[in-house]
Amino acid sequence: MRIVFMGTPDFAVASLAALKDAGFDIVGVVTAADKPAGRGQKLNESAVKKYAVARNLKVLQPLKLKDPDFLAELSELKADLQVVVAFRMLPEVVWNMPPKGTINLHGSLLPQYRGAAPINHAIINGETESGVTTFFLKHEIDTGDVIFSEKVNIEPDENAGSLHDKLMETGAKLVVKTVAAIRDNTYNETPQSISTDLKAAPKIFKDFCKINWNQPTDQIYNHIRGLSPYPTAFTVFQDKLLKVFEVKPEYIQHSAKPGDFLSDGKTYLKVATTNGYINLLDVQYEGKKRMRIDKFLRGIRLN
Repeated sequence: MRIVFMGTPDFAVASLAALKDAGFDIVGVVTAADKPAGRGQKLNESAVKKYAVARNLKVLQPLKLKDPDFLAELSELKADLQVVVAFRMLPEVVWNMPPKGTINLHGSLLPQYRGAAPINHAIINGETESGVTTFFLKHEIDTGDVIFSEKVNIEPDENAGSLHDKLMETGAKLVVKTVAAIRDNTYNETPQSISTDLKAAPKIFKDFCKINWNQPTDQIYNHIRGLSPYPTAFTVFQDKLLKVFEVKPEYIQHSAKPGDFLSDGKTYLKVATTNGYINLLDVQYEGKKRMRIDKFLRGIRLN
């Protein structure tokens, strides 16, 4: 089977590498165009491109997926199947091109958490399990018929970064299993259940990352875990932005006002919630490096 792979970040590299290691014929790799980054605005290549170039795979980097030149070049690859992992929305002219269709790996147990940020939102909502799903693309985003899914546990102290890595490895294995089943015609398609009780996973914007201390401790704890290490929850401390990467919840009745900071100036800095405290453990002050809380406290003057 001739396969075209589409993806951009590290999450996608694991699946591409797994397919290559399993001996599948990767005839082309489609990834994001190089983008200027950093102070020097040096062009930055995607993780998928770096992997593909190092292994002499043909790389396509269209600016627009409906560009006639790109469509012609994609068609010339004569793919039997397209595999999409952490890419962008495809127009029908692209996903409907191969005779065996286009499959996608999604970082949730569909139909739950359709959208751009399923890993973050699963933790933010306090879920105890998540997973990955492979399905055939169709018109509505993340609604195609399910081929396979695999569950993973979410630990009580899990953050988005560690769950990302677990799902990345589990997903890579599931992609290989799915492609092999399509090759051997040993799979069944299961329509996604129709339910009104679906949780969404929309793209996360900066306003959503600001911590609301007028909430219960658990809710704030999950919010911070679900945004760590990226895009990162934040608050305002002494008139400057403070990113929060790691915390420890404390459940205790108190008379402090939610949002009040308490500290001994040396070992702890905690913030009052409606039913306890959030102890800040790993933070980054505006204009400073990320650091543990004791080091952070040594470097500032408390008002």
